[in-house]
Amino acid sequence: MKIWISDTQTSTHRLIKLHCEDHSDYKYLGDLDSNELGDFLLSLKDDIDIEKNIKLIKYYGYLHLFIIHRK
Repeated sequence: MKIWISDTQTSTHRLIKLHCEDHSDYKYLGDLDSNELGDFLLSLKDDIDIEKNIKLIKYYGYLHLFIIHRK
């Protein structure tokens, strides 16, 4: 599945928006299969529910992740 990404980082959190359609301010992440997408999600957060998030992006065509930086 072709994925475009918007990644915003601050000192307290990271907001990642993944879309299956091209958006003007998003960068092309690549044509990822489920395994590659799962590996990418794990690289963002090691305890993320991979199966649930892959199902969500396949169903809705987008996925927004809000990751809080813990100290």
